[in-house]
Formats: sequence, structure tokens, C-alpha cells
Amino acid sequence: MKFTKMHGIGNDYIYVNCFEETVENASELSIRISDRHFGIGSDGLILICPSEVADFKMRMFNADGSEGMMCGNGTRCIAKYVYDHGMTDKTRISLETLSGIKYIDVILGDDGKVAKATVDMGEPILTPSKIPVIYDGDTMIDVPVEVNGDTVRITAVSTGNPHCVVFVDDVHSLDLEKIGPGFENNPIYPNRTNTEFIHVIDRNTIDFRVWERGSGETLACGTGACGAVMACILNNKTEDQVLVHLLGGDLTIRYDRTTNHLFMTGPAAEICTGDYPA
Repeated sequence: MKFTKMHGIGNDYIYVNCFEETVENASELSIRISDRHFGIGSDGLILICPSEVADFKMRMFNADGSEGMMCGNGTRCIAKYVYDHGMTDKTRISLETLSGIKYIDVILGDDGKVAKATVDMGEPILTPSKIPVIYDGDTMIDVPVEVNGDTVRITAVSTGNPHCVVFVDDVHSLDLEKIGPGFENNPIYPNRTNTEFIHVIDRNTIDFRVWERGSGETLACGTGACGAVMACILNNKTEDQVLVHLLGGDLTIRYDRTTNHLFMTGPAAEICTGDYPA
């Protein structure tokens, strides 16, 4: 099986072109190849597939084999892959995901290849039952919840995946390996959740760390950055365009109040290609 390893600000996945390759058991394959000691090493597996409703279709699997709804950094990398490898000449690409069709505008570098991309992430979901999160109110904004024996205030939002956003004084001192699983598996999130820990630097800049369901801490999470910025806006902590400092690099997230859509802009990079004995 031919593969390409790519990353969006350190959020790395193994990409397989399913126009040319066949993957029989994607869940089991994702577990094997994601292992950073006995596999290739990645945050998971992303399949680039034919679509009947868009230019391409994405299937995304976490490192534990669970299938994810969406991957913001992955969408940018797919756009780079299909453009750079001549699968399309469009600079606006439609991509089918389990969270609906996403539209990606590619930004070319001096070499004619994709350097960055802007993804229309669509409308944020704030209705608890649709996130899903168990809560009686219309929205879950700055609500106290017991996690790991402590009471923390969270904001719940979905931007293709469920997110739990927590504001902290310092993201770098957190022991995410210790506290992350308690958020991910909290019973109020029936499908588990990604958790974003946010320090607001100013009204246009935040620091960010993420614990992703099924993968643990990753260097970046595109849907999480969007969810974090939406939570900042809902809590009146930032303006509508925010520079997000993630461990792997920076993303720019913009919220358009006219369309109620979130837009994410960031880089995409190809690391290597190879053959894997699938």
C-alpha cells in the first residue's frame, strides 16, 4: 500500500489515495500505522476517496481505530494532496465528510504547490443534543462540571467534532496525560469529546493545547481551534478573528456573523511517501 505522510502544524496523519489503493480494515490499519514505535507514527489515518456529492471524500480514523467525524488540519492536507498530485486543477475544492461537505480554498506558494488553505468549517453547533452533550439548557456556556474530582467551568460546542473548552491561566503547566482522559470520557459527553485548554493573551490572540478523543494530546487540532475561538466569542473574551498559537504552529480562525460560518486558515505540508505492507 502506497502512503503519504502529511501534517498541518504538527497534526500528522497517514494519507492513502483510495482512487488507487484498497483498504480492507481501516480501523485496524490506523492502530498499526499510528504507533510511533512499531508503525509509521501518526495521529491517525485519513483516506482520500471518491465521492458522489463532492469532488472528494474524507474518511478519518484516530490512533485508537475509532472513526472521527472531521479533521480540520486533515482537510487542508487533502486539498494539498489532490492539487499537488494533479487529481484536480481547482483552487476551490469540495470535500465530503461525516460532518457534511466542506469547501477549501487553496493558497499556492512560489513553487506552484499548495502552501496554505482556508476551510469553510460551516456553522458551529451549540445545541447540546446535537453536540452531543447532556445538558438541559439551550446552550452550555461557562457551566460548572465535575471532572477528575474538581469543579471546572466548560463551554460545549461542536465544529464537526464535539468539543469541551476550558479557560486556564497557563496552558503550558498542565499535565494533560493526567487530566485529559477525565475530560474525554466524562459521562456528559456520550460520544466522548475533544478538550481544548485556552489561555487568552489578548482579544485577538490565544494559547491552545488539546486533548483529542482517541489520540491523546496532539500538536494541533483544526476543529478544536475553531471550537475554542467560538467559545471565546460566546464568553466575550475575543473579537471575531483570532490568531491561535498551537504547539505545532499557528492557525487563523475567523467567525463571520453574517453567515454564521467559521473559517480556518493554515499551512499544509507533505513529509514523505512510502510503501506499507498492508
